[in-house]
Amino acid sequence: MRYLVFVAFLATIPIANWLIGNVGTTCIPNGPCLIPVAPGLMAPSGVLMIGLALVLRDAVQQQLGMRWAISAIAAGVILSAAIAPPALVLASAAAFLIAESLDLAVYTPLRRRSLALAVMLSGAVGALADSAVFLLIAFGSLDYLAGQVVGKLWMSAAAAAYLVWRGK
Repeated sequence: MRYLVFVAFLATIPIANWLIGNVGTTCIPNGPCLIPVAPGLMAPSGVLMIGLALVLRDAVQQQLGMRWAISAIAAGVILSAAIAPPALVLASAAAFLIAESLDLAVYTPLRRRSLALAVMLSGAVGALADSAVFLLIAFGSLDYLAGQVVGKLWMSAAAAAYLVWRGK
């Protein structure tokens, strides 16, 4: 049963790719579908799944250990590169590798102190890194940075709130 978190983590990647092209309040021709993530702030719809991936990577480490977390990152990079549109393979794989690795680096020392704090701070670092790396490599611009970071942080905030509610 606890291995489902590993599968769920990997599932966020194709779901994010599907959402970007199919679900949103506005879909740009030959571009992403956008959703509102805060008043006046839009982001590609896949941000919610990428935010969830950051939380689930933490859960993989918590449930299965560091080796599984590193394996999840490696598998995620391969999957991300395999399903990204050809023009975005490098941006997608690099952003995933850097963001998830930074998430791991921040989460690991903090999780013993406060699981909720570890999830929130590692998610924030991962969200910023993922967004900046992807946008810079793919488009040479940080135009959607704020929306992407906010959209991804919704998942970290929800997970952290749940952990605080549970007393962790």
